[in-house]
Amino acid sequence: MSLKIALLTYSTKPRGSVIHTLELAQALFELGHDPCVFALDKDGQGFHRQVNFTTCAVPAQPCNGGIDQLIHQRIEEFVQFFKHHKTHYDIYHAQDCLSANALAQLKLSGQLSHFVRTVHHIEAFNSPYLQDCQRKSIYQPDRCLCVSKVWQTALKADYGIEAHRVTNGVSDRFSPTLDASEPKLAQAYGIHGYPIYLTVGGIEPRKNSINLLKAFYQVQQKQPDAKLVIAGGATLFDYQDYRKDFISLAKTYCLENALILPGVVPDDDLPALYRLADAFVFPSIKEGWGLVVLEAIASHLPVLTSNQPPFTEFLSQQSACLVDPLNVDAIAQAMLKIIEPNVAQSLIDNARLVTKQYSWEASAKQHLELYYSLNR
Repeated sequence: MSLKIALLTYSTKPRGSVIHTLELAQALFELGHDPCVFALDKDGQGFHRQVNFTTCAVPAQPCNGGIDQLIHQRIEEFVQFFKHHKTHYDIYHAQDCLSANALAQLKLSGQLSHFVRTVHHIEAFNSPYLQDCQRKSIYQPDRCLCVSKVWQTALKADYGIEAHRVTNGVSDRFSPTLDASEPKLAQAYGIHGYPIYLTVGGIEPRKNSINLLKAFYQVQQKQPDAKLVIAGGATLFDYQDYRKDFISLAKTYCLENALILPGVVPDDDLPALYRLADAFVFPSIKEGWGLVVLEAIASHLPVLTSNQPPFTEFLSQQSACLVDPLNVDAIAQAMLKIIEPNVAQSLIDNARLVTKQYSWEASAKQHLELYYSLNR
């Protein structure tokens, strides 16, 4: 039986959970189902990529208040949109705290009978309002899913929730095969020199950006032509103070010319951006999974990441350079080691087996098993 599936995510811009949602929808579509992705659209530009399934950009207006007021407004924008949306779906699936709270309200009003939520990771909010929103988004769904063992364990220990684990995948558009777009992209972003270190996710605390910058400063002492490319950065939260500290430190280190900050990269450019790099560095402190790591591996880049879950669930010291993300010296030493030809090639060769274990088709089938159980 074909299902009509509403997948809700908080943004039309590329972030891990947003990419997960779009890739899952594509796989569900290819399996003969009818997904529609609903996402909050705060700039009226719609989704960051073209897709062949149905999408719906939910208008999101500016908010002049603080983060609590912003979250309240975003939840209400989802609620009001669906109150006037005439199509009924067999499954309503929230991919974040915002949309889960909205679906909970819609269920309470009788507009839907059940919904699912994927918990990609759990935030340590200081705000009581945000803490309450997060708790509701975990307790109120009929089923919780997660993408890694570490968060499955946390949901059981901290919330008593038996979460269903689903996997991520990696698109075949990420590969080491050059397509002649690389020189133009390199010129557009000013990417030149050696080695080129790439990270994707923007400048923010949980990406450990400042420690990465400190490590890169050490690397530059031995590799003066090195460049650090930090792509991405679309996020719901305002990390302006952290970003200011990062930029101030970069100036102190005289690294302005060695940093390349393209911001959110057009979706069509991202595969070529990986291919322009010599190594992928991602010493993140907290992730749901780390989709960008799989993308880098598929692009045949040697990977440096944190020696902690969820990365250690699918990576070993043979397939990635695993480091203590709080140890700047260790990050710097690993950044130098990872560009050694023999080391790089060994990591690339060993990591190829990793991507073969994860596909969006397999993930979609895991989701469908749960969807059908709710519709019996």
